[in-house]
Amino acid sequence: EAADAAMLDLKRDHAAAMARVRGVGLSGQMHGATLLGRDHRPLRPCILWNDGRSAAEARALDDAVTHRITGNLAMPGFTAPKLAWVKAHEPERFAATRFVLLPKDYVRLWLTGELVSEPSDAAGTLWLDTGKRQWSDEMLARTGLDRSHMPRLVEGTQASGAVRPDLAARWGLPAGVVVAGGGGDNAASAAGVGAVKPGTGFVSLGTSGVIFVSADRHRPNPGHAVHAFCHAVPETWHQMGVTLSAASALDWLAGALGRPVAGLFEGLPAAVDAPPAEQFLPYLSGERTPHNDVAIRAAFAGLSHETTPASLARAAMAGVAFALRDGLEALTVPLADPPALLAVGGGSRSPYWLSMISTVLGVPLYSPADGDFGAAFGAARLGLIASTGADPATVCATPAIARAVEPDARWRCAWDDAYARWRRLYPALKDATR
Repeated sequence: EAADAAMLDLKRDHAAAMARVRGVGLSGQMHGATLLGRDHRPLRPCILWNDGRSAAEARALDDAVTHRITGNLAMPGFTAPKLAWVKAHEPERFAATRFVLLPKDYVRLWLTGELVSEPSDAAGTLWLDTGKRQWSDEMLARTGLDRSHMPRLVEGTQASGAVRPDLAARWGLPAGVVVAGGGGDNAASAAGVGAVKPGTGFVSLGTSGVIFVSADRHRPNPGHAVHAFCHAVPETWHQMGVTLSAASALDWLAGALGRPVAGLFEGLPAAVDAPPAEQFLPYLSGERTPHNDVAIRAAFAGLSHETTPASLARAAMAGVAFALRDGLEALTVPLADPPALLAVGGGSRSPYWLSMISTVLGVPLYSPADGDFGAAFGAARLGLIASTGADPATVCATPAIARAVEPDARWRCAWDDAYARWRRLYPALKDATR
């Protein structure tokens, strides 16, 4: 319904442009379990990526077989443990399940009538042989499923179908508009910012925080909870370090303090300064890289009578920056030379936060100019490639850079020391709360 409303708005405001559309790309949140019956109608609400109910099922799947085939740990957020949970707790719904789709691929079904996915999103299910970019019969069988329950796979740059004639007429599109395979949100974001060549990557400060680096082959590192997935472009893979609460940690703090999020950024300097005395573990929803700990929760440390809302905000930003460094240090894919990462997501609009993160990571951060180059833009690029046959490396170019943020050498040692102290908090908190 939301997609239909958006398309009708575009028709109303941009009718001439809609009549020239040739390709559509898709992206969306990963891991969600959308269970369909034989009539293609949902059997229950989708279980989303940040749902931890399947922790026990994930532990049961997390073994050498899963690591060998998928290259990833079994985490509660992934799709396969969710289906194991449904099988155990909702057996009638599980028995009625004829197809399992990811969220964006359910939109594709409505858009085209086709049951299709692509490797970048499918890699987050734990049902994909990630190195071979195809479904694994062995992993499917472990949750009582087989390939008949799965959509067919195309590459993110390939056509998956065409917009249905009735929808094309409703939205003022020409007949036969191609719908690309598309990509999961982070892989599509990488296409949007031009991070498709080995060693190129980005840091995302959205609801979650992500360190993403592209690779020329599947390079798993499950021992440190690194996500080793397929990219949205052919013959390319990537590694991700993920912290589950990034900008959302600032949203939570603003709500707890009873002030707008923008108020947390007021009065901050333009560049990084000394680390705050207070420390924050941003594990409001548990954590992925490197701990894979669904039960851990957030904490402040070092509070005093001198602590203010402003110092809590700086501590929260620092905690996210340290969690991102955890993710970067867990990756085994080297950054390109010279090393740098693009910065995307709502949190990247803060010059102070970018300067802090650059200094903590020891890596320059580049902010794209002229607009948002995130997942929606990457999806559009994939739609262009699928509809024209253009070269992905040419289309997925790096955008113009508005500003470069360099690590501040004056503060690097102080932040290294603060990170070392911060690292000691997780095992202490884990021991104290279990």
